[in-house]
Amino acid sequence: MSTGDIALAVRGLSKAYSISAGKRQTTTLAETLVNRLRHPFHRARRETFWALDDVSFEVCRGEVVGIIGRNGAGKSTLLKILSRITDPTRGEVDLHGRVGSLLEVGTGFHAELTGRENIYLNGAILGMKRAEIGRRFDEIVEFAGVEQFLNTPVKHYSSGMYVRLAFAVAAHLEPEILLVDEVLAVGDLQFQEKCLGRIRDVAGAGRTVLFVSHNLQTVSLLCNKGLVLRGGRVVFSGDSHGAVDAYLRDLEATRLAGDENSDARPGSGEYRFVSAEPCKALFHGGDEKGVVFRVQRRRAGLSRFYLSGLLVDANGHTLGQFDSRLHGLTLPEAESFEGRLAFRTPWLKPGTYRVDLYICSLGSSPIVDKWENACTVYVSPLTPYAFPVPADAIALGTVLTDFRWEVETVGQLQGIAAGTEMDRRRE
Repeated sequence: MSTGDIALAVRGLSKAYSISAGKRQTTTLAETLVNRLRHPFHRARRETFWALDDVSFEVCRGEVVGIIGRNGAGKSTLLKILSRITDPTRGEVDLHGRVGSLLEVGTGFHAELTGRENIYLNGAILGMKRAEIGRRFDEIVEFAGVEQFLNTPVKHYSSGMYVRLAFAVAAHLEPEILLVDEVLAVGDLQFQEKCLGRIRDVAGAGRTVLFVSHNLQTVSLLCNKGLVLRGGRVVFSGDSHGAVDAYLRDLEATRLAGDENSDARPGSGEYRFVSAEPCKALFHGGDEKGVVFRVQRRRAGLSRFYLSGLLVDANGHTLGQFDSRLHGLTLPEAESFEGRLAFRTPWLKPGTYRVDLYICSLGSSPIVDKWENACTVYVSPLTPYAFPVPADAIALGTVLTDFRWEVETVGQLQGIAAGTEMDRRRE
């Protein structure tokens, strides 16, 4: 690989933060004053947290690199350093080209300025000349779909409008390197598709994209390279499919060690899941699925909480969410709980699915325990169709659908291939 082929190079990059340890953080001025009066000579113990630790990699021009990893792995910190928003503690970054970034909603926007003014402001921040911005102005506005609100201060924009305009500016002002954090989830599905299409166009023009996402399906489809971070370190660098596999293996290893390391999982930790198992070893795709679990209190201080969960396929695509608030269920303080999550789905394809479990408080910092890959649900090869199933007949899509074909010929209506298992059940 010649030097001219490299878009960016990272060598020995590390970032350290100093954090308070062993003491509950106060949230109001009154709490702070009372705590200071009660303990006038107490000084909080400080610890060093390494968000990134000796990270090194290279990205070639025209590559689309998906950066994946669990929450707290260092993905956003890495993009902030590459965007020059924060400085590294040690290490070096070489960037060969102009960088455009979309890291969080409203980055580089001034709330009091209008959408029109912020396009020019954000473009200037990205290093563009006014004439250059003017040439792309109409394209940016059309892509963002904010024509009606162009002369309205952006403080009145919804989060979706914010992110549409921010992405449109970053993607249309032709940076050689585009950095995108997972802010696209703020937009609606149609806009997400537009954004992904635009990223493909940017990469097709020979520019470089670094894309942080938890959606493994998007990473597999969009990216040709992948980078997996765990605890601030690079644990895999290679093709995107290999990166997805490495990440899923890492989740499985974490799940198997979950009972022993439950206190190391994300969340404030007043309660923790200590076990989770599927109710059956093998489910049929249309069956009711179930997971039995146990929750243990680690410390007092949380008077009421609720439970949530996600069903995720092997590509990282979320198929369903299970929030106990939708059934009016919140739990009071107690030493422990045992329970069962039961759910029905459309007919799932044969394979493996993971269940992520959450304990959430009703306060402003909701995550108490986040257990990714708490257990695995195995779905049998049984399908709902009456005829043998060729592999390519069910290769696409997420679930197996209940459908029929009807063809009209010579004034007569004929039903073709209508006999699915689901049809027979209705009869």
